[in-house]
Amino acid sequence: FQITAFAQDKLVKDIDNDGIKDSVYVDSIKSTIVCKLSTKKFKAVESKPIEILNYPSGIVATKNGFEFFNDWMRAGYKNQFRYNAKTKKIQLIGMSRYEFGNAANDGSGESSVNLLTNDYIGNWNYFDMEKDKLIKIPTIKSKMKFGVINLEEFGEDVYFNFSEKCAELYQKYKKVKQAND
Repeated sequence: FQITAFAQDKLVKDIDNDGIKDSVYVDSIKSTIVCKLSTKKFKAVESKPIEILNYPSGIVATKNGFEFFNDWMRAGYKNQFRYNAKTKKIQLIGMSRYEFGNAANDGSGESSVNLLTNDYIGNWNYFDMEKDKLIKIPTIKSKMKFGVINLEEFGEDVYFNFSEKCAELYQKYKKVKQAND
């Protein structure tokens, strides 16, 4: 795995809310997200390996934590993390993804899930060959449960699981839309 572009080489920010700056970065050798918290005496906490290609990827600050993003040619995702004061761990609190679909934009759209409320929202499209146009599927709102995922348990399997669940909902709602048209 090779990382060639970062939003920021190292994010320096108080993540654990103790008034002391912590650091978060992507380890380009191990392909992991690394977080060093002052409350853990700056001992590295790492994610599982993540496939990162030669496209923009990196860490950016958010209001209450940080976000890891990974963009590919026609798709990408973002993962939002926040320090959980009760468990004293960095917790994944949200995921979002987008796809441009194929050349006709079939399967294009975006979705997100709030892991604190399990609320999923998806806005997807499919290409209708008979009508020769892109059709928007009504916004999908559903519950999607993952359980608690902390940084050290986070890996690309989490994203791919989210992607598979999105695809299942897309196919289900696409069939409903086609049946009603």
